[in-house]
Amino acid sequence: MNEDPVDALVATAPDGIDFDGLRVEVGEDGYTFETPAEATSGLDEAALRESAAADPHVGNWYFWHAVAPQTDARWAFLRWLEGAEEHTVPARYDALADGLATEWGQLQVTVSLDGDYGRTYDLRHVDDAATPADGLTAHEDPLDAREIAKHDDDGDYRPLKTAPSLQTGWQFPDLDPADVVEAVHAFYPATVQNWHREREGELDVDHWHETVERQTGIYGVVRTWDRGEGYEHVNWVAEACCDDSQCLKRREWDYDEETELDVDGGDGEFPCREPCSLVVAAARQWTKLEGEQAQTYEFELTPSEKEQVEEIIDAVADGRAGDIREADVYDGANRYRTRFLRAKLFDDDGNLAGVETDD
Repeated sequence: MNEDPVDALVATAPDGIDFDGLRVEVGEDGYTFETPAEATSGLDEAALRESAAADPHVGNWYFWHAVAPQTDARWAFLRWLEGAEEHTVPARYDALADGLATEWGQLQVTVSLDGDYGRTYDLRHVDDAATPADGLTAHEDPLDAREIAKHDDDGDYRPLKTAPSLQTGWQFPDLDPADVVEAVHAFYPATVQNWHREREGELDVDHWHETVERQTGIYGVVRTWDRGEGYEHVNWVAEACCDDSQCLKRREWDYDEETELDVDGGDGEFPCREPCSLVVAAARQWTKLEGEQAQTYEFELTPSEKEQVEEIIDAVADGRAGDIREADVYDGANRYRTRFLRAKLFDDDGNLAGVETDD
């Protein structure tokens, strides 16, 4: 709508307005115009227009009812970005004048005023918060986010869109209200909708047990984990895949409706309502591996070698093996130290300590 906000206010006044501290109604003696700062009644239309023209509450009301997307989830998300439920209109407008930044996963969304009542949105990676605009690649089409989200900074494919590996170096500098939600959705599909459902008490959670019961074909093997032993397995799955370091969602699913997992669900802003396809695929492989019979192997390791093996596993599991400097030979997961350990302990056939693996 391109209608003037004051014209829209006058046209809507007979139905009554009560929004964000603004109240307008029509009585027998004329119009009432009320904000937290003033309250006047008995106004004719000219006086109403005069009061409304200079008040930010009018532009705020118009933006939220004529400009912002009216879909519940999108509307609520845009309100959340500027703290509309917690702060008064004057306080918000003061903040918006300088740009109000909020984080959503690895996204930073900065909301600014656009004219008397509009909003404009800057979207970028949180790690680029202080990067000048000329140091970033600018995009206009919100759907460009789909391509950006496909690969990390090393060019590797990202199978999980909510993994904390979103590439840097890009910017959407001037998005309108509808487009910023579209871009966020392209980066993190369904997160806004599920966040809103949770706030409304309507999030439908599919727990592990009911999710794996639906698996068929090659994934049907996951159902072989029984209730007792399987519960411990699911704890391991959640610890491996659903930690904040691996996924930005906050896990809301458990083993079943009555049985919570021991592993913390994380601190993400948006919820995870069911085990994702990556978790189910990983669990399929682990189910097969856990079906192997345990064997006893004997190795001789020095105390420092044992600790080094532990450090190597930790570094790989935490994704920091590639960050260890080649010169840092004091780190057990250092490449040269690891190569030395392999040269010392592995035979020509790749067997640790010369011990063959029993099938």
